[in-house]
Amino acid sequence: MRESELLSWLEDAFPSRGGVRLGVGDDMAIVTVGGRELLLTADMLLDGVHFDSETHGLAEIGYKAIACSLSDCAGMGVKPVAATVSLALPRRWQMVDSEQLFGGMRGVAERFGCAIVGGDTTAWDKPLVIDVAMVAEPFETHDPVLRSGAVVGDRLFVTGRLGGSLLGRHLQFTPRVMEAQVLGERLGADLHAMMDLSDGISTDLPRLCDASGIGARLDEGLLGEVVSAEASRMAKRDGRSAMEHALCDGEDFELLLAVEGNVDVAEVSGVAVWPVGEIVSSEVGVVMCGTDGVDRVVGAGGFEHLT
Repeated sequence: MRESELLSWLEDAFPSRGGVRLGVGDDMAIVTVGGRELLLTADMLLDGVHFDSETHGLAEIGYKAIACSLSDCAGMGVKPVAATVSLALPRRWQMVDSEQLFGGMRGVAERFGCAIVGGDTTAWDKPLVIDVAMVAEPFETHDPVLRSGAVVGDRLFVTGRLGGSLLGRHLQFTPRVMEAQVLGERLGADLHAMMDLSDGISTDLPRLCDASGIGARLDEGLLGEVVSAEASRMAKRDGRSAMEHALCDGEDFELLLAVEGNVDVAEVSGVAVWPVGEIVSSEVGVVMCGTDGVDRVVGAGGFEHLT
């Protein structure tokens, strides 16, 4: 079973209904409560998968746990409001360990105006597990930005460098909440689709394409401009190319956006973005045009949770 297979089954099994505007299939769900739209997301982090408590500081781990959900808010272009934190703590933990973990959470939560309002705590004889559930609301200036609005002719942009995050950036990234707010406000209806890059652009871009019913063509030359220095360092270590790391490593937590083709995004928004490709017909699929001018299929080589 692959994650995409499970998500597809869940979308069919739990269709949006009643007060649910958007259910399974985007960075956050959208529900209506008392005439007001709220957005919901949840992220579970496991010791040994998303962090390593033997080598990573507890404050760093706490920071990442909250920042992952904040990045979902950024992917929808919405305002974080509150979060609950549920923990499965190792029995050997002392009070000082919990204080360090929550210290990291509190710093990043307060920075983005997100209150930590509760949760659940259990203990067991196994490694640390953290689950964060977050509530957000739309900014007054614009509606939430979905994955499903991209159209043929849009250009694709990212907000930062890709690849090599395991060298430390996966614990220290800045959620692009403020950038998303500005992009949504200044681009308005020209911002057709957006999401955060958590599993690698080779996996996340096809998700945007599926949601919008279109295809995409990455440009190898343009994408080469956003390959991170860490990706190049990783390539020297393991023999994979820096480009492969940029496509597949995951946990970049940058934004991927599809914008009306004739808009100068950086000029209009003032946000630093880099073009990486364009939206094309679904018949093309998801491809990358090489520097030799030949299109090659982009395989989903990013992080896969269920394998």
